[in-house]
Amino acid sequence: MKRAIIALTCALHCLTNLHAQEFSKIDSTKLKIYIQGLLQARYSYSSNAHVDLNGQHHLDNKAIYNDFDLKRVRLQFTSKISDRTEVFLLLNLAEFKSDPKNKVLENAFLTYRLNTHLNFKMGQFRPAFGLEDMYPVDLIKSLEYSNQYTAFGNNGWQSFQMGASIYGAIAGTLPLRYELTVVNGNNRNQVMDNDNGKHFSSRVEMELNKKHLVKLGLNGGLANVSRTGAYATGADLSGTVPICKKWSLEIETEFKQGSNHVLYYNLDSAARQGSLSNYQMRGAYFLPNLRYAINYHRLRSIELSCRYEYFDADFKHLRNPRQTYTPMISTEFLKTYNARIQLGINIDRYKHNESGTTRYNNETIIVQVQTRL
Repeated sequence: MKRAIIALTCALHCLTNLHAQEFSKIDSTKLKIYIQGLLQARYSYSSNAHVDLNGQHHLDNKAIYNDFDLKRVRLQFTSKISDRTEVFLLLNLAEFKSDPKNKVLENAFLTYRLNTHLNFKMGQFRPAFGLEDMYPVDLIKSLEYSNQYTAFGNNGWQSFQMGASIYGAIAGTLPLRYELTVVNGNNRNQVMDNDNGKHFSSRVEMELNKKHLVKLGLNGGLANVSRTGAYATGADLSGTVPICKKWSLEIETEFKQGSNHVLYYNLDSAARQGSLSNYQMRGAYFLPNLRYAINYHRLRSIELSCRYEYFDADFKHLRNPRQTYTPMISTEFLKTYNARIQLGINIDRYKHNESGTTRYNNETIIVQVQTRL
């Protein structure tokens, strides 16, 4: 009996040690956190001393028309806590330079991977509703996101929103990726939803030509905003045309249209002309990017681009569309934009200038240094 008790004790001791080792392995896996980052520092100069760097026209000649600035200082934390689950956090420390309320925290979500075809995401993230949402947060093609990206983000369709999504990929003759998303639609870091309504959106991206990376994206969404129906829709096309051994041309184009409920509800009820359906925005941009892969020491490439964008925040009423030209030259050091120097000009043109507003013609010269960690 005594020998049996001793043998059982030894067995339990070995089993305990084995479990301790397994838990130790699991815990060490959970504690693996990968850190990435992005730094964008720039100098901006407005050619019009009466228009500040936010595009605001000043009648009192007190515009701030040149400035050194930290545009983004992002830190991204990724942790794979199991073979199926990952957690993502993204902070933009540059937001501390002004009132950080409802800012700083950008991404905070977890993903669960069931298989290639079906995955889940919940938290605060960027809904897939356009070509620019497909870029990693630490990779920006031009000097800045497009005007329509900002406007549709303010209306709850893009940028950082709180919600959940289902996404995946389907292989075949015509490979495609899809994402179905539901979000509060009142932007990031809010205490709670502001009207009980939700934004439901979807994106389908088809790979038309694998060799030239030609992709077609279709986007659509419906929302309930303060018990009123709203919508958004769009399409985009992208691809790469090889010219010769070191030269290639990347082309992107996108179109969107939807309800501008932010504009509608910011107006006094007496100033509104009709219902929300009469307040709509639309935009389109075309971005050709000529790339020369020089691969000379640390200099990887030189790129020339000029994005043209058309955007109208209220095309049924104001009819004062904004046209923006952004010619840019950039040099890429190291790999995948890990170090980049950009020189460009944002040229804004309106159908007619409106004094004392942001709808005023201007040119802004920008020198930007971008590094990825």
